[in-house]
Amino acid sequence: MNTRALTLALVIAAFAMMMVYTYIDDQKAAMIKQYGIRSSVIVAKVDIQELELVDDSKVEVITVPENFLAPGHFKSVKELENTIATVPIMKGEQITKPRLTYPGVKTGLSRQVSMGKRAVAINTTERDAVGRLIKPGDRVDVLATIDISQGARQDLRKTKTILQDVLILSTGTSMTNSIPIDAVVSPATKIVRTMNLNTYTTYNTITLELEPYDVQKLSFILGSNGNLSLALRNNADKEPVRLKATQIYDILGEDASEAKIYFNDKYNKENKNAQ
Repeated sequence: MNTRALTLALVIAAFAMMMVYTYIDDQKAAMIKQYGIRSSVIVAKVDIQELELVDDSKVEVITVPENFLAPGHFKSVKELENTIATVPIMKGEQITKPRLTYPGVKTGLSRQVSMGKRAVAINTTERDAVGRLIKPGDRVDVLATIDISQGARQDLRKTKTILQDVLILSTGTSMTNSIPIDAVVSPATKIVRTMNLNTYTTYNTITLELEPYDVQKLSFILGSNGNLSLALRNNADKEPVRLKATQIYDILGEDASEAKIYFNDKYNKENKNAQ
């Protein structure tokens, strides 16, 4: 008798569970039909201020019914790397394309300068800037030509590579989205997105990213009427090269001795006449 009662109870329980699962499935099907299947979407994990850099420490992935997805939403954190909020975004709000932008002229250059470094612009010509084929994100060496005699002796004029492997932040108003700031690099992927610049533009200035002391060196050269030129290098080439300064004797080679005699005689005559 007890066995029958237990069996009947189990049958009734199983039937009840089956009815519950059927009801849940029906409700789920009705929800999907009304609101769509659940889909991933990126939302703000914290309040994000206007012009604040966005990375995966400030956002998270959740799932919502498709009908609740905002236009222009994002499905993965990778799509947001190196972007800036154009408006304040509150915690829990979906991140959408109209609310983000990449750093550019309107957002300024400061957010693209690495921590501890400085941005400094120099005037350039087509000859000095590799035919203006240099792009933001390229790396260059900076050469300076200085006349330490202030025009008194041409043989004392020297050209030296003063800086190597320098990052180009911008050419004119064209900027790169290769942002080297620690806060922008994704903590999870360590990937930095770069802008694909397919066209070359005319520009008269180039902005370099330098150590503070190198900014002083550059400023000193410019203040001393020194001439600067840039040498484009492969971005993967990071090895510094030891180079001595070049002067007229290095170019003349076997004729250098004659030039030394000429310049020394000329200098002595000028000094004698001055006396």
